[in-house]
Amino acid sequence: MPDWDGETPAVGNGSPSAPIRVLIVDDDALVRAGLTMILSGADDVRVVAEAADGAQVPQAVAEHSPDVVLMDIRMPRVDGLAATEALRSLPGAPEVIVLTTFDADEDVLRALRAGASGFLLKDTPPIDILQAVRRVAGGEATLSPTVTRQLIAHVAAPNGNAGQHRARRLLETLTERERDVALAVGQGRTNAEISAELFMSVATVKAHVSRLLTKLDLDNRVQIALLVHDAGLA
Repeated sequence: MPDWDGETPAVGNGSPSAPIRVLIVDDDALVRAGLTMILSGADDVRVVAEAADGAQVPQAVAEHSPDVVLMDIRMPRVDGLAATEALRSLPGAPEVIVLTTFDADEDVLRALRAGASGFLLKDTPPIDILQAVRRVAGGEATLSPTVTRQLIAHVAAPNGNAGQHRARRLLETLTERERDVALAVGQGRTNAEISAELFMSVATVKAHVSRLLTKLDLDNRVQIALLVHDAGLA
């Protein structure tokens, strides 16, 4: 899985110079227009399509091949949670950022477990929206350390002893160094921060994250963070 540590990533249909292709899914036309205006102001991002409901996502993805989907949660026919779960189950699926408000926190957790790479609040500043799209397109999560801890602590329903034991058994299959990296990911650290904290190169951190995803059978680093939380270690 690709990763990114702060530079503008070279992504977009495999070409180093291609812009990041974005699909915006929201039933509010004003929200779609605002997001399109924000993203279209960047040279490295291109809005390739819009959709007003989750039911339109499969066709839009098939026709426009986006790298990132900005997905609203509350939509009338097929909501963003169901659309995210269906989309992320497909091979070669684009990354998904869910759009939400704090009163939908419990839904955000479900979306992250389904494979979404993070979330944005609808009042997120424009520069942060651009940064989130770039980071997700490069394989990073959109969750800052503070937001990671706040969100997971606020919304995660207790999994009980069985869930905690399962998570801990999975983490016990890791090497000591892999476990250190997993715990740092669970605390919301970026690759650069993990590199400095654990005294390893960024390339080595990326390699560890890739191995974690394979060994734990997870989609992205957000799910690593959720597993660490389930184990009671975040």
